[in-house]
Amino acid sequence: MDTSLKQIGERLKGLREIFNISPEEIAQLCDISLEHYFKIEAGEADPSFYRLSKIAKRYNIGVDALLFGEEAHMSSYFVTRSGKGKSTEKHKNYTYEALATAFRGRKADPFVVTIEPLEGDLRHNPNNYSGQEFDYVLEGTLEILIGNKELILNPGDSIYFDAQQKHCMRALGGKSVKFLCVVI
Repeated sequence: MDTSLKQIGERLKGLREIFNISPEEIAQLCDISLEHYFKIEAGEADPSFYRLSKIAKRYNIGVDALLFGEEAHMSSYFVTRSGKGKSTEKHKNYTYEALATAFRGRKADPFVVTIEPLEGDLRHNPNNYSGQEFDYVLEGTLEILIGNKELILNPGDSIYFDAQQKHCMRALGGKSVKFLCVVI
């Protein structure tokens, strides 16, 4: 079982119990079954960024508190040195390095995302959430599927899209892909 998913699940359960909110209410908020929500709390299922952001809003906390166990505290500026962002591996092929975790009141969430290639022709499960996303490829080749449209992005290419559309990404060419992702 992925340690990061387990830690996120433990934070979700702990906060839910602190706020005395039923698991049914959170499952309904996330538009998932109660069984699936319990799998997320147990660290056995990957909570999408969309679900984490909905839960964070319900608890009036930042998504960082769920992902990393820390709340933001800087309000004028925050510097992240190269390779020193808060890192989490949501599942074995996706690593997120958060670049502004300590900045309070952010209007956007910047990450450096690394996706390792999957075996064969497999794709990650589609995701969607309320908001927009900007991705800028730094290394490797990124395939992004938005709805039924398949796009290939290479280093220096970027895309801005409505994240309410179902989308999924994967690394191509048998090599990892690294990109700047800004969730707005």
